[in-house]
Amino acid sequence: MTEAMKIRATLQGDTADLRVLIKHPMETGTRKTATGIAPAHFIQSLVVQHNGKTVFDAQWSQSVSRDPVLGLRVRGAKTGDRISITWVDNRGERRTDEAVVTAGP
Repeated sequence: MTEAMKIRATLQGDTADLRVLIKHPMETGTRKTATGIAPAHFIQSLVVQHNGKTVFDAQWSQSVSRDPVLGLRVRGAKTGDRISITWVDNRGERRTDEAVVTAGP
């Protein structure tokens, strides 16, 4: 099982500022190791939802670095809204984590 994503969702006016740290090896399948080539293992699909509505849908490949950080803004957010993030990798592993939008600084 993979580690939970670290999600920060803070409100700035009517816009939620999202920062997400995704723990994932993101292996390209081309790196040489002592025993051969490390097999490919990377996130292929990432979806961000705001209160159940998809606001971001990305298709990734091997070109994204290990433990990627995602930053985006969601308009029309309010304190207490739910943000859900789901990824699926090339091995069929999947993870979904949620966060609640909090008041900004």
